Amino acid sequence: MTEEARKIRLLMELRRLGITDTRVLAAIERVPREAFVLPTFLDQAYENVALPIEHGQTISQPYVVAFMTQALEVGPRMKVLEIGTGSGYQTAILARLCRRVYTIERFPSLLKHAEERLRELRVTNYTARAGDGYRGWPEQAPFERIIVTAAAPKVPEALREQLAPDGILVIPVGELEQDVVRIRRTATGFEEEKLLPVRFVPMLPGVAKEA
Repeated sequence: MTEEARKIRLLMELRRLGITDTRVLAAIERVPREAFVLPTFLDQAYENVALPIEHGQTISQPYVVAFMTQALEVGPRMKVLEIGTGSGYQTAILARLCRRVYTIERFPSLLKHAEERLRELRVTNYTARAGDGYRGWPEQAPFERIIVTAAAPKVPEALREQLAPDGILVIPVGELEQDVVRIRRTATGFEEEKLLPVRFVPMLPGVAKEA
């Protein structure tokens, strides 16, 4: 089966699983997932599975990427904060959907590789830095949308505070058992809803010290 045929099969599977947002599906179709996986796993680039990347991290299952992106309800003029750049795959998807992505990664070397991939794909509407995701990016706040790609035991208060009015935060929450939670900032506070049981690597504080 050719790569194109595998991609079409994946998109059909995502539709069958309830991904209906045409902009999200188009972004997934246009972003080459094979550019973000390790060479060992190239043959699985369009399988609906999570794959390992460096530092014990993962590139999320395409369905989970699509589900969380759809739940985020991203508009083309929005400023989006991403916590956990990882391979850069989710960053590239978001960059196709919004005005600008601000992305934070705690592993400097992972961030370097992700930026190399994004440059090769000519993705330019993003700003990246190594940092502590629990702190968010206060200098650039507020954000209309925030997405977190690692599981926090509870929702970090700094991220709630950095949401713009009517903003949406999508984050996996929990330790042994995790759920994707969507938080909307309203005029009177925050509304939370659990959307999907998931399994993510834990969200850790600080910038990783690398040898």
